[in-house]
Amino acid sequence: MECLIGIRGKDFVLMAGDSVAGRSVVAMKKDHDKMYQLSNRLLMAACGEGGDTVQFAEYIAKNIQLYRMRNGYDLSTKAAASFTRRNLADYLRSSTPYFVNLLIGGYDDSDGADLYYMDYLGSMVKLPFGVHGYGSFFVLSVMDRYYKEDMTRDEALVLLQRCIDEIHERFIINLNSFKVKIVDKEGIHVMKDLRPTTKQPEETPGTQSMDIV
Repeated sequence: MECLIGIRGKDFVLMAGDSVAGRSVVAMKKDHDKMYQLSNRLLMAACGEGGDTVQFAEYIAKNIQLYRMRNGYDLSTKAAASFTRRNLADYLRSSTPYFVNLLIGGYDDSDGADLYYMDYLGSMVKLPFGVHGYGSFFVLSVMDRYYKEDMTRDEALVLLQRCIDEIHERFIINLNSFKVKIVDKEGIHVMKDLRPTTKQPEETPGTQSMDIV
């Protein structure tokens, strides 16, 4: 019952994830960050089995840091995504597969901002926007309608707010808070958590509100 959202803008990638850590029908905590920093300008959002997401994300992050220490420079977003996909595919064919779905966003000087979508079967594709989880049933149509190339930060945040409002309106599960981060050439920026905007209930036609004295 999780949701990850990624939007590629003109020179940045905006990523968001719900903050609920749950198991079965129980919400264990409501301030969980599902995004992991892989390098100074590389971010990964993960959802799936609780233990798998943490273990796999830390494994990838430590290996990318090791590569930088050995070679003196960071992997590009494409190289990091390919490395992650290869490991996910290798583990899928072992006795200890990782059941995780990923969004990898980053910025590098040669290619600019990139966003990669990856599922637990090891499939990977580069996209302008991506959504994981049940929220995708409601959000992808909003993205198709309002996304445009070379969006500014403000436009991307407005689109993200539309998506969160749609999830709140349609989804039976209450995902009432999303962690938000932006990756650009300056690094990773932590934004203010986003919540659904409060909507006033619509009045049924033919009825009038009454003041009780």
